[in-house]
Amino acid sequence: MGKVRKQTWRFENPVYLLSTGTVVGPLEGQGPLAGTFDKEYPTLYCGEKDWIEAERALLRRSISFCLAKAGKAEGDVDFFLAGDLMDQTVTSNFIAREHRIPFLGLFGACSTSMETLATGALLVDSGYAEHVLCAVSSHNATAERQFRYPTEYGGPNNLTQTFTVTGAGAALVTREKGRVRVADATIGRVIDWGVADANNMGSAMAPAAADTIWTHFQDTGRTPDEYDLIMTGDLSSVGSPILKELLIEKGLDISRQHQDSGLMIYSPDQPVNAGGSGCACSAVVTYGYLYQRLAEGSMKRVLIVATGALLNSVTPKQKDTIPCIAHAVVLESAKEEKR
Repeated sequence: MGKVRKQTWRFENPVYLLSTGTVVGPLEGQGPLAGTFDKEYPTLYCGEKDWIEAERALLRRSISFCLAKAGKAEGDVDFFLAGDLMDQTVTSNFIAREHRIPFLGLFGACSTSMETLATGALLVDSGYAEHVLCAVSSHNATAERQFRYPTEYGGPNNLTQTFTVTGAGAALVTREKGRVRVADATIGRVIDWGVADANNMGSAMAPAAADTIWTHFQDTGRTPDEYDLIMTGDLSSVGSPILKELLIEKGLDISRQHQDSGLMIYSPDQPVNAGGSGCACSAVVTYGYLYQRLAEGSMKRVLIVATGALLNSVTPKQKDTIPCIAHAVVLESAKEEKR
């Protein structure tokens, strides 16, 4: 592995996504990306007795799909890297106890999807692992009652408020030849823009996304035109314009390439306020829709920038401002590579 300037890793050995698994809830299954997921549950309960068990079912099922598609068993996996939004990443911890795989629980809020993927690729590239399973989950009902108020309460929604995606995504990172290659990763810094409103995550996270994207292009020497897509995690309709404005001020225009997974996963007429968020937001779009586009070769190179607001259920009540982070991973199509 080679470190490129300040914050970017360039994986020198072949590192691939051998397979992925994606599972989503009802609204996600009714959105524009319906059909790109492995399973779409019709209700938030996902066949379980409560929402906590439902989120575990999402993560469990995404892992099952991922391993089955690769023809692997849990004994083939060297490390399991996972995270979620529940206190102490309890969903990931409880699923890890079901598997006899060495486990690293990671937390970067909604940026955890790319944090796990970058770390997994690092382990494979360095030779410390042959197969690493990377996974994340989120559930609208569990997240809402932890960070805002119980879903049953029926409180008013703020127009800047995002809607936590119900879903889980898993990916198997390996040296085995696959159709999608993990090329680079840019590790973000914690940025606090002084936003204290937990209902305005897009504004809070946009500066962290801008910082990571700017750093990525400074480190790599590339231009936005070298990417088919620059996708942020969950900035929503509020944060996406702020991101583009901040980068234009630095002389970097990503307008032609930029999309946000929180806006891609839902239709404008769905009741999701400013758009989607949550660990699963960037994960299910990346491991579903984008993986398929890269695998078939209709996209050649994409930059996924997962953003996370590093708050808990207490800090908003204390009027603390919200520190945020963004981690970026470059995925490339390996379709044209010689086998």
